[in-house]
Amino acid sequence: MYGSIKKMKHKRKMKKVKAGDGHLLKKYRLWNVFTHSLFHVEVTNKTEGETTKYAIKSKYFTEEPRVDLYKEGRHVSYSKLPAVLPVNGGVIKVNKNSIGINGIRYVSDQEATYSVYPDRRSVRGLRLWFHKRFPNTSALVGLIAVIALLISTTLGLVQLMESFSDIPWIAENIGIFKSPVTLSVGTNLTIGLAAALAGIERTLMFRNHWLIDIENINTGEG
Repeated sequence: MYGSIKKMKHKRKMKKVKAGDGHLLKKYRLWNVFTHSLFHVEVTNKTEGETTKYAIKSKYFTEEPRVDLYKEGRHVSYSKLPAVLPVNGGVIKVNKNSIGINGIRYVSDQEATYSVYPDRRSVRGLRLWFHKRFPNTSALVGLIAVIALLISTTLGLVQLMESFSDIPWIAENIGIFKSPVTLSVGTNLTIGLAAALAGIERTLMFRNHWLIDIENINTGEG
C-alpha cells in the first residue's frame, strides 16, 4: 500500500518537469549567495565509464519556488518544488519546507542514493566548509538551533492554547487556560527571530527533527 502511494507521488512530481531552453549556466560568484543556491552531482555510466556533470539551481525570493537542472552547463529542464528530475541512470529528488530546500539527492535506477554537494561558494557550501573545518563549533551551533526551535515551538503552543481557550464554547465546556508565561512584544519578536535563524541553520545543513519540523512529515519525499 505504502509503495503504491509512493509511486503515485513520484509520477505526479515527474509530470511537473518542463523542458529547458538550453541557456548556459553562469559561474557562481560570491554575491550570488543572496540570489540563488547551486548544487552539483556527477553521474557515472558504469557500462560506458562516462561521467556526466549536473547542476541544480534554486532562486531565492520567487513567487513560485522551482529548481532548474543543467547538464554539462546547459539548461535541460525545470520543475516546481518539490521535484523529481530525470537524469542519466536515475532521478534527482528535491524536497522543500517553508524556508527552502531541505533535502536533495540523486537516486539511481537501482535505488542507490548518492550525495549532491553544494557549490563551495554558496551559503550551504560555506556552511559545510565551516562544519568540516570546525566540527565542534559547528555541533554547538546546531545544538543551539535545536534548543531555540524547541523553545519557540513550546511557547507558541502555550500561547495558541490560551487563544483557543478564549473561544466561548471551549471556555464554557472545557475551561479557560492561562499561560504561565507572559511575554512582551519585544521578547516575542526576539524569540521569533531566533527561531527563524535557527530554522535557516537547520535547512542549510539539511537536518530535521520530527518534533520541531512537523511540516516535513507532509512535504517529505514520497
